[in-house]
Amino acid sequence: MTGPTTQDRDQAKGVSVVEHLMQVLVRGLRAVQLYLPNNPVYQRAIENVRRATEPVWEECAELELKVSETDFAWDDHVVLSQPNKSDSIAWVLYKDGVRRVTMTPGAEDDEIVRFLNVIHKARTLPPEAPDDLLTLLWAQDFQLIRYVVVELTLDDVKPITRSDADTDLSSGSVGAAVAAEEEESAVEAKQPESLQQSVRADAEEEEGPTGVIRMEEFDSTLYFLDDEEIGYLKKEIEREYDQDLRANVLSMLFDLLELQTYSTVRAELISILESFIPYLLAVGDFRSVAGILKQIRLVLERARELLPEHRETLENLPAKLSEPDTLGQLLQSLDEAHVHPSKEELTELFRELRPEALEAVFEWLPRLTNERVRSLLDAAAQRLAQAHPRHLADALQSDDEAVLLETVRLVSQLKLPPVVPVLGELLQRAGSRVKRAVVEALATIGTPGAMQQLEKAIDDADRDVRVGAVRAMAEQGHRGAFPAIEAAVTGRSLRDADLTEKTVFFEAYGALAGPAGIATLEPMLRARGFMRRKVDPQIRACAAMALGKIASPEVKVILKAAAADKAPLVRNAVNKALRELG
Repeated sequence: MTGPTTQDRDQAKGVSVVEHLMQVLVRGLRAVQLYLPNNPVYQRAIENVRRATEPVWEECAELELKVSETDFAWDDHVVLSQPNKSDSIAWVLYKDGVRRVTMTPGAEDDEIVRFLNVIHKARTLPPEAPDDLLTLLWAQDFQLIRYVVVELTLDDVKPITRSDADTDLSSGSVGAAVAAEEEESAVEAKQPESLQQSVRADAEEEEGPTGVIRMEEFDSTLYFLDDEEIGYLKKEIEREYDQDLRANVLSMLFDLLELQTYSTVRAELISILESFIPYLLAVGDFRSVAGILKQIRLVLERARELLPEHRETLENLPAKLSEPDTLGQLLQSLDEAHVHPSKEELTELFRELRPEALEAVFEWLPRLTNERVRSLLDAAAQRLAQAHPRHLADALQSDDEAVLLETVRLVSQLKLPPVVPVLGELLQRAGSRVKRAVVEALATIGTPGAMQQLEKAIDDADRDVRVGAVRAMAEQGHRGAFPAIEAAVTGRSLRDADLTEKTVFFEAYGALAGPAGIATLEPMLRARGFMRRKVDPQIRACAAMALGKIASPEVKVILKAAAADKAPLVRNAVNKALRELG
């Protein structure tokens, strides 16, 4: 027994590298379908396609693939088989007449990617689209990829041949046939009457009773309908196949649930709905889930003689979707899904969330990586927060920092005054990150109540919290914070603060004090007397900036007198204040 020859080994190697290329092409097409070109997964898949072509060119000068319904063959070996036509690349080509595809070296640089895009686009073309696969291929003007197309109207049609009897048919043979028929009739006339009646009865029995329609009497050719009738049949077939059977079944279930008053029937229907919702969530039919929850509300309003236990069960079905565990599993599956539901489906599903779901929503929003799911969930959270601010306040009681940050962000975005007192409580107990977000939210809301809550942050341990609070109150002209700001400016609490914090406090003091603050700020700027050398230049510069917030002719005189100060920091601050005063 001899081993495989070198030629056999080379052929097996060639088949192996081509099979590997075809598998990589399948994964590349999946990446084209699911990701944008700037996505790392898309880029990695295309790079893998290019790498997989390198060993192919070592085995053959060009790659010629024969296309059948679900297979690609190379050198009489099937290198890719996809029996499911909905997933088959070969079927996309075959059904439009492509029977051979040839790739040459260099196609992997650009044309293979464009070829995969054409296949993806051809799969998603609607029936009424003006283009087809061949049009899309022709538009690409491939130079390194060739394809062979057959005319589908002539493909597999057997030629019609005349029989010998037909070719020999002549006027003489016709005459002979007529003569034979006349002779047969004459013989029949000579037969006894009883025999003739028997023959006629057999003929009538063979032809069938009078008045019965026989299919043999009609034209059985494929094209006996006109174009308008054929078009109508196609539309009706498409309409039949496009129907949402699940929606039809659910409609029947709810009709029975609403109209049937028997308790046993309703109990069975409700149990079917309870078991159907997890199945629909598992298969990703979110539109049907939303439809079920919407129909439940209508049934609760219109159903007659609904038993209390049945009503309670139906009322609890929508609430299950908003439970933290159920909602968490749903959002995780949406975030990790390879085939994403449409925007309309997710919108309808999230519209059915209850206010109790807010805390779970805020917990999941920072984790989501799918931007579409995140944006739609955020829109649902905004809708729930505006309609139910009390539940938003409950979410602000959470100890989870991520939940608090998302909740505060939403409050700031929606500018909801009802939750201002709860935000003030967070300034007393939350961490620095949450406090900074709270300060921004209160500043955005900007109501007198929000400014009162910001007063709690003036002496906060976090520098950014203090600066943000004072700046916001100064912009709003909140006089309630003036005593605390004045104490900081005239006292020693700002001695160790950085220049930014000092500037914010002094400018707030100038904006809130008005002309009455000149008497306090002028000595700080000039530093008269024996203590002049000991005054911090930063304090003097901050005093100049504060004077710049006071619109008074007297202030201009004071600032111009200090414009030639020896300290560069003070001079710059004075000149900036003069520019602001104009």
